[in-house]
Amino acid sequence: MNQRHHPHTTSMTAPPPHLYNRYQHDPAMRIATLLGKVWFPLWSTLTKTPVPKEVHRVTTVRIIGREVVAEDENVVALTLADPDGGELTPWYAGAHLDLLLPSGRMREYSLCGDPADRDHYRIAVRRIPDGGGGSVEVHDQLRVGDLLRIKGPRNAFPLALPGHGSPARRLRFIAGGIGITPILPMLQAAERLGLDWSMVYTGRSVDSLPFVEELARYGDRITVRTDDTDGIPTAHDLLGGDDADSPGLPGTSVYCCGPVPMLNSIRAALAGRADIELHFERFSPPPVLDGRPFRVTLDSTDGDVAVGATESTLAAVRRVLPSVPYSCQQGFCGTCKVRVLEGKVEHRDNILTEPERDAGVMLTCVSRAEGDHLRLDL
Repeated sequence: MNQRHHPHTTSMTAPPPHLYNRYQHDPAMRIATLLGKVWFPLWSTLTKTPVPKEVHRVTTVRIIGREVVAEDENVVALTLADPDGGELTPWYAGAHLDLLLPSGRMREYSLCGDPADRDHYRIAVRRIPDGGGGSVEVHDQLRVGDLLRIKGPRNAFPLALPGHGSPARRLRFIAGGIGITPILPMLQAAERLGLDWSMVYTGRSVDSLPFVEELARYGDRITVRTDDTDGIPTAHDLLGGDDADSPGLPGTSVYCCGPVPMLNSIRAALAGRADIELHFERFSPPPVLDGRPFRVTLDSTDGDVAVGATESTLAAVRRVLPSVPYSCQQGFCGTCKVRVLEGKVEHRDNILTEPERDAGVMLTCVSRAEGDHLRLDL
C-alpha cells in the first residue's frame, strides 16, 4: 500500500569514502581528473553535445496558462514552463511538485499533465476557503506571467505496470474529486501501453469534478458516478467485480486517490485479499493511531499548548501559532521540522536521519512526545 511516502535515496555525487584518499594523494588520479575537466567541455564543443547542467533543488518556472477545470470554479489548473524556454526535469505518473508560494508557504500538488511533455508541467488546485491558506493564495494571487519557485518533481505514488514491476493482469483506477490529479497521467500511460484498465470517478456532483471533458476521450473505460444522482458509492461500486460480498477482481492492481472515508472503505473491503494490490494516496493528514495526550511549550512565549490523543502536534501548535510552516502533513516533506529543547520524541516520520533525531529534530505533523511534555524552538 502506498501512502505518499518516499523511499530512502543515496547521493552518488561524491566518490565513496574509501576512494577519497586516492583522489587526494594519487598523482595519476589527480592528473586524470584535471584532464577530464579540460577534455569533456572541449569534446562537448567539438561535437555540439551539451554537458548536463547541475540540477538544483529549487528551480523557477513561469505560469503560462490558467484554466478553470471544474464548472463550480473551485478548481483551477496552472500550466508551468521554464522561463528561458528550456526542457523541464523529467517526471513519471504519480509525481508531485512542491510550490514555494510568495507568502512563504510550501504546498504540494500532483502533476496532472502528460509525462511525455518535457516543456510543461500542469497542476490543479482546489480552493479550500477554511484550509491552511495555500489554495486560496494560488487562486487569488497567482496569475499568468508570474514566476514561481518549485521543488521537485518527486514521486511517492509510482505506477507499477502489469508485466513491468507488478504481477497484476489489469489496472483499476479510483478517483474522488480532486484525487483525479495523480490518476490522470496514469491513465495516459496505461492507454499508450494498451493495458487492460478501467476507472471509477466519483464526487458530489458533475459540476464539482475537474477534467470531466478531458476524460471523455476514454469512453466507457471510465464510469462517472456522483452522490447527488447515484448516492454514496460502496466499496463494490468502486472496485467492481462479480461478487458483492468480495468486491474486486483477482489479479487487479488498484490505484486510488480521494477522501479518507472512501480510502477507508476500500482498504476494509480488500483486507486479507492477497490476490489484489492496493496503492493509494491521501491528500489529508492520516489519523493519529495509539496517541496519548501531552503538553507542548513554545519557547518564544513560554506558553503551553495541549495536544489531544487524536490530534497532531502541528494541529495543536497551529491553534496558537497559525503561521508555523507545514506542507504534506504526513511526515515526509520536512517543512514542519523543528528543534526540540526539552523532552523525548516518539518519531513517526519517514525522512529524518538518526543524526538529526539525535540532535533533537522532529516533524510536528506526525511525531509526538514519548512522555507528557515537549519544549519546542518555536
